[in-house]
Amino acid sequence: MNNQTESIRPPCEETLLSVVLPVYNEARAIPILTARIAEVLNPYTMQYEIVFVDDGSGDESPRILDQLAASSDKIRVVHLSRNFGHQAAVQAGLAHARGNVVVLMDSDMQDDPAAIPRFMAVWCEGYDVVYAVRVQRKEGLPKRFLFTAFHRLMSAVASISIPAEAGIFGLIDRRVVQRILAMGESDRYFPGLRSWVGFRQKGIVVERGERYDNHPRVSLRGLFRLAKTAIFSFSSFPLTIFHFIGTVAAIVFLTLGGWALFCKLFTDLAIPGWTSYMLMGSFFGALNALGISILGEYVIRIYDQVRGRPQYVVDRTVNFATVEQAAGWHGHLARAPATTGETPVPPHSGDAPYVELLEQAEQLLQEGTISEKHRNTGIAAVEMNEPELFTLHSL
Repeated sequence: MNNQTESIRPPCEETLLSVVLPVYNEARAIPILTARIAEVLNPYTMQYEIVFVDDGSGDESPRILDQLAASSDKIRVVHLSRNFGHQAAVQAGLAHARGNVVVLMDSDMQDDPAAIPRFMAVWCEGYDVVYAVRVQRKEGLPKRFLFTAFHRLMSAVASISIPAEAGIFGLIDRRVVQRILAMGESDRYFPGLRSWVGFRQKGIVVERGERYDNHPRVSLRGLFRLAKTAIFSFSSFPLTIFHFIGTVAAIVFLTLGGWALFCKLFTDLAIPGWTSYMLMGSFFGALNALGISILGEYVIRIYDQVRGRPQYVVDRTVNFATVEQAAGWHGHLARAPATTGETPVPPHSGDAPYVELLEQAEQLLQEGTISEKHRNTGIAAVEMNEPELFTLHSL
């Protein structure tokens, strides 16, 4: 399987590269960043596209993105129906990217496009994932402290190894994109998912730039929510720690209770005062409440998963040539098209049952019978050379 996948990797100079950028109220940065990306990539022979995902921006970002798309067929735009959050926008960008390789980066100009050729060079060496390791962060001291504390906590409690100081900025191969899109998780932490899928991965040091306006779009509350998602998605430590706390609590109460009973039955000593018992009871009562809240957090996430709501809703798309691309049909490139205007051909396009199933799946999606996640999971099964998994029953 691995050898087969490696054999269809196109030569580096024939690669189609997709640069995916989530956007939320970044009107001032978009034109400058687009020009920088073009300046970096134009000297190379490989084809590229820039996929912007407008995450319900309330400023002039949608209008500017549409203008940029009108000026170049290399620029494509996905407008979400509202603000679904950074991770949902990342997922939408991956679903709409056509490239053999996909570079993810933020649109606040902290991620330097000059690192993209370095990512490509490592990919050409045979790596499937190349991620940026951030150094010399320009945030203030409190935020740097919080980031460092979060990464150390994740290193200590995560069930897998997630590189520290690594955000979304990096490159992933098409087959990695397929695996990530096929995952059915509703709460997503992309750096964790990228590490979880495995394959050959390598980090390279990239200096973290400053925001162009020093006004981060993600609040501390949003960062805390993302950190909570990361911990609860990739660690069971919050649950298992209460096994230890419960054991300690039982030992303490048995000891105190035994001592009180001994004093009552066999000595003339006064039974210890109730103050200590009240303090201990309040302390362990608070721990129980904390344990219940942690359990509730997992239950909420299970509930969100069971509801099966899509992670995002697309309002409209710009510069996507086909219905499949506009709907987020991913994983269809075994080889880059010769020109950006050429419609890519899916590897199973000559397979009549595949075409029939795809048409039925699209119809069921429009009717609301199945979700976009289920449709994408079925398509990804075909792209992973497992067409027997792609049935309407599995959808």
